[in-house]
Amino acid sequence: MTKLSDTQSVILSAAAQRTDRFALPLPKSLKGGAAHKVVTALVAKGLLKEVKANRKLNDPVWRETDEGRLVTLVITDAGLAAIGIELEEAKKPSEDPTATEEPVGPKERKPREGTKQQQMIDLLRRPQGASLLEIVEATGWQQHTIRGAMAGALKKKLGLTITSEKDQSRGRVYRIA
Repeated sequence: MTKLSDTQSVILSAAAQRTDRFALPLPKSLKGGAAHKVVTALVAKGLLKEVKANRKLNDPVWRETDEGRLVTLVITDAGLAAIGIELEEAKKPSEDPTATEEPVGPKERKPREGTKQQQMIDLLRRPQGASLLEIVEATGWQQHTIRGAMAGALKKKLGLTITSEKDQSRGRVYRIA
């Protein structure tokens, strides 16, 4: 399976959910050189392809070629496979557009087994939860790294709800609700 960055996964997942399979528009936070770099990597891996944009249909435009042709970006079969969508699951653009079938979304995110992130999740799932110092001892991470992982990886990416409360003996204790 192709290793993808979070940004690449977001772009491919959004394209897979669209009936026309366009990868545009890109996430609003992705601009300029960063957008070009991410898209170029996806095209080079064969996960996106550039196709002629239809002006009459107002197709989104990625760029203009040296010949003055407008092109857009479309997810490929390999791109669908890279995010875990099998071709029979995917609704092809040529199928009936009036079908009521829900678009297939990205796979649910799960941490890999045996990682420090998984160790932290296991500690937070205990009934007694875990303090920052306990997580530091288990992972070897610094406190600011742990706080960042809780806010970013656990809350935003994995969608976990983390609660905290002050304990007289242990200090601030965190738990997954």
